Amino acid sequence: MIEPATRRIGFVLIEGYALMSAAAAVEPLRAANLLAGRALYEMHFLSSAGGLCRASVGAGFDTLALEAAGSDYDRVFVVAGGDPLSYRNARLAAFLRRLAARGVALGGISGGAAILHEAGLLRARRFTIHWQHFDALLARDPEALMERRLFVIDRDRFTCAGGAGPLDMMHALIAAEQGAELARAVSDWFIHTGLRPAEDPQRLDVTMKYGIHHAALAAMIGLMEDHIADPMELAQLARLSGIGARQLERLCRQHLGRSVMQFYRDLRLDKARELVTQTTLPVQDIALATGFPNSAHFARMFQQRFGQSSRSLRKGG
Repeated sequence: MIEPATRRIGFVLIEGYALMSAAAAVEPLRAANLLAGRALYEMHFLSSAGGLCRASVGAGFDTLALEAAGSDYDRVFVVAGGDPLSYRNARLAAFLRRLAARGVALGGISGGAAILHEAGLLRARRFTIHWQHFDALLARDPEALMERRLFVIDRDRFTCAGGAGPLDMMHALIAAEQGAELARAVSDWFIHTGLRPAEDPQRLDVTMKYGIHHAALAAMIGLMEDHIADPMELAQLARLSGIGARQLERLCRQHLGRSVMQFYRDLRLDKARELVTQTTLPVQDIALATGFPNSAHFARMFQQRFGQSSRSLRKGG
């Protein structure tokens, strides 16, 4: 079997970033390499000027300047603390836009989402940001699709509230890319046994929310919630949840009363309803953001689930 290529991950550090946020994002990838016995992830540290980029506590990473960084990355995260809403750097914005144009996935950690937003790279995308900056950014842009969640994955945008949160986001990424078994091993490595779902930590986790206690079902729902806009196939969900497709179907019908894909569709429609009622985003964009590239199909499924059209619901009808 041909092993998958090593993924190149860039971290753009903004001077004064929180060391804890950066480490919580970097260390799970290092551990994944160690436990897998091969280089699954290759990490690169970047900054606007290059050289030593210091965190808020004074320690830092040696970084490569943006003009020398190139664009050969699978994913690039911006890590920022301090006051990211007032941060302006035309060179960084241009660099991020070039990466996006080349199809590089982008992420923001802690205040990093504010920098992506300022660069125009989170339009019609769901995202999150550290709670300290949430209301200020929302006041600046009431149409921003921000969610008070620990992390949000919307297609090729990955955002996280920071702190210890990147541990949970990286668990989700490793699970989606390498399988739930390695992701659990990485979490065990850091004694991070209290894994949190993407939702804000004040909300119930999936085991309490749905009344389930089977690890594979919990993994399945976690994968679904992390892939609203880019739905996975049944076979992929089963493989990454660690069991066979037929067994996953049986468990889903037994514990959730629906087939796997029916449950997945309802979960995506629930998110669509939330976007309809809480934003003024065009319905076509909502359809895309919840994994329905065909607007007619979306309209039909929405009407079937909620008994009214999305437009009627938005008008309060």
